[in-house]
Amino acid sequence: MKNANRITKDEGLKFFKKTDLLELGRMADNIRKELHPEGIVTFIVDRNINYTNICINRCLFCAFWRDQNDPDAYIIEKDELFRKIKETIQLGGTQILIQGGLNPELDLSYYINLLKEIKNRFDINIHGFSPPEICYIADRSDLTTREALIILKEAGLDSIPGGGAEILSDRVKDVISPRKIKSNRWLMVMEEAHKLGMKSTATMMFGSVENAEDIIEHLDAIRTLQDKTGGFTAFIPWSFQPGNTALAKSLEDRAKSKNSALRIYPATAVEYLRILALSRIYLDNINNIQASWVTQGLKLAQVALRFGANDFGSTMIEENVVASTGVRYSVSKENIIKAIRDAGFKPAQRNTYYKIIRHF
Repeated sequence: MKNANRITKDEGLKFFKKTDLLELGRMADNIRKELHPEGIVTFIVDRNINYTNICINRCLFCAFWRDQNDPDAYIIEKDELFRKIKETIQLGGTQILIQGGLNPELDLSYYINLLKEIKNRFDINIHGFSPPEICYIADRSDLTTREALIILKEAGLDSIPGGGAEILSDRVKDVISPRKIKSNRWLMVMEEAHKLGMKSTATMMFGSVENAEDIIEHLDAIRTLQDKTGGFTAFIPWSFQPGNTALAKSLEDRAKSKNSALRIYPATAVEYLRILALSRIYLDNINNIQASWVTQGLKLAQVALRFGANDFGSTMIEENVVASTGVRYSVSKENIIKAIRDAGFKPAQRNTYYKIIRHF
């Protein structure tokens, strides 16, 4: 629902550039208290399963992708996939997040069979295939994105992760991911999915080559679509991790050649908290903002709970994409519960749709 007192793009930009960090945090924390007055912070038990690392997009910010002929390129074996899902359920998991590269070896039948075989064996929510994957599946099969979504939903796809958005500015995308779908297609896939009754998350990867105006454009695009469909369950901002990426090397080379100070380092904790708080203030129609311990670590994720976040994300029994950059934070469910308690909140396990299934 649209908030009559919502801030404008110009106000958002002013907040981002000029408001003191602690004041911005206070504003975001007050909004969090209004939306979640009971002081509960949620998390989900799930696993990220990457079914292939072969990808034709070759995004410069990504250290995970491989070419077909690379020695460590793979397509997951079914037995391994099922073992991972079984283990997830044994650990109390209710969801698998399944994503992969755009692999030319895989056709529509692969995805249909994958979904059906999972659903035939397991009672678990499949949160899978980000918009670039949906578009690739549709284009390869000469289908519209809506037709592809209907087929995948019927096969067992429950909800869609927000990957592939990065920054919803084609100026930025042309630098960091020139082969990937543009902003309008990402938004179109999400709109079509929401119209079919499928929920999704929204994400933002910041800290590469974007500026403050790009960040506001991204938040505004998400807010505008949410006004229209109401299909986003949560927003997840996370910072670009430059380790082992072509983008970091490219920026470093440019910096050396031009004697400039182009970014070749991860976003700072201050930058992360500023963007997190701004996201909570700007996105008045999305109930949940997720802290990213995966990129920021457990301690900063605790601080994020006072800068607008109300969700601790996933236990991530497995995570490979961020880990490929050399950043590896590993936490257990018990670690998350303790971190939430120590920050002064009440921990609760949720499902994909932010329904609480257990209090601790």
